[in-house]
Order: sequence, then C-alpha cells, then structure tokens
Amino acid sequence: MGLESVMTSMNDLPINQLQFYATAPYPCSYLPERTARSQVATPAHVIDTRVYSRLVEAGFRRSGAFTYRPHCDHCRACIPVRIRVPDFRPSRSQRRALHKHERLVANILPLRFHPEHYELYRRYQSARHTSGGMDQDSQEQYSHFLLQSHVRTFLVEFREHSELRMVSIVDELQDGLSSVYTFFDPDVPGASYGVYNILWQIRECERRGRPHLYLGYLIQECRKMAYKQNFAALEGLHEGRWAPQTRLSAAAGSAGSVDDQAFPIDDVPRNGLSRATLDPDATP
Repeated sequence: MGLESVMTSMNDLPINQLQFYATAPYPCSYLPERTARSQVATPAHVIDTRVYSRLVEAGFRRSGAFTYRPHCDHCRACIPVRIRVPDFRPSRSQRRALHKHERLVANILPLRFHPEHYELYRRYQSARHTSGGMDQDSQEQYSHFLLQSHVRTFLVEFREHSELRMVSIVDELQDGLSSVYTFFDPDVPGASYGVYNILWQIRECERRGRPHLYLGYLIQECRKMAYKQNFAALEGLHEGRWAPQTRLSAAAGSAGSVDDQAFPIDDVPRNGLSRATLDPDATP
C-alpha cells in the first residue's frame, strides 16, 4: 500500500491531519560513505495504533515518538519487509534455535522502565555497538529511545530459570506485530537469541490471529541487515505493493549463517531523527 493509498484510506479515520517532513541529510548507519534522509510523519500525538498500522503498511516504522521511513535522495537500498505468518515454515537451523532455547520463559509486561532491563541493555550495547555511542546511553536516553510510544506497545522479557536473557519491544498493529528492538545477554556462548526471538514473535502473531510480522528494513548490501532474508514467507514493499521478496545470491553469501554476532542490529537511524534535522521545506 503506497502513501497515497494510505492517506485515502485514512479519510474514514477521526485523525486526518498528518503532515510529512523530510530530515536533513545525515550519515548512513549501514552503508559506508553514504548519506541518508528520512520522511517523518507528524504530529506524533495523533498517530495512534489505528493510524500507525496504516503507516507501517506504507513502509513507515517507529523510533520512540518519531514515525519515519527512509527517504534518501539517490538510494533505495532499504526495503520494508514482513513475514506472512500463515505461510511461514522454519528452516532446519531455525528449528535448532527453538530447541536450543526451549527453556526460555517469556513474560509480557507493560511498557515501563525496569532497572534490570536497562543494565542488560548497557551490557549488550557495550559488547556489540561500542562505536555508535549507544553504549553510553543514560536512563533518560534509553527511555526516550525504547519506552516512549503513542501506540499499543509491550515489553517481552525472556528468562532462563531466574536469569534475564533477552528483552524485546514490540508494537501491536491491526494486522500483526512490528518488531521494534531486541537486546540480549551477550555473554552466553553459542546462543541464537536473535533467531529465537523472531520465531517467538511469529508464534505470538499466530496466537493472536494476526497475519503479518513486520521486521523493519532489509538492506541486502549490508550483512548486519541482510539476515532477514533467511526467514521464509518474506514479503518486501516495492513501489507501494507488497510482494514475495527475492533473495539475492550475493547478499545471501554476505549474510552467511545467521548468528548473534550480527543479529539483531539497531534498525533505527536514531541520530538522524532529532528535531533539529527536520526540514519542512523539503518535498515529501
């Protein structure tokens, strides 16, 4: 569904005052020596779950209170992707991940601050993303990034016995779930927490009777974002239409065997979405 179709379908909603702005260029987080831009939907307070569901269908996603989609001048590498839940079948390696972590117990919690979650987040960022600055996030930055939401959002914590192993933030949509962010214990050797987490979210979609799990953006030129094409029944949004996503052999080779060294990765260009970068004169 393209943006025009989304806006047309919003005419029956009580909220139809959305405006769209482009950010100023900022360094791309995924492809070196490239710049990126985002298109941001405003005002944030009118984007409730019903409106947000339509925007996600059009390729948007959320970072805190910002709802955005890539809007780069000369690049279309970011492909919105989702899994068709009724058609999904796990691969052999994914079934192994399910078996490996069968002792994990998931607890769905309200979206609020938990000191234990924050400490795990800091450990995860320090181990995996030391060059991006997120390993220095304060409690306030953590809360703004992950715990600020105008839509239906929940936390899922995964424990093995009493040990906290993983935390996920998930948005609930009208037609499915949207995986926002996941962080996990970086010190468990041989773990496949990232793979297990997506498989759990697929099962949660099944449990809720929702047909789609939205995974953000696939970037086939970027190893840390190409892992998503290892999941069956994947659809990509191309020119406003969802269609089966083709797996490119070159990208598949670069993605390799999915492990938690490259999974999951920050799917949110947070540094480019500050209010200072909004450019109201840019053409949406």
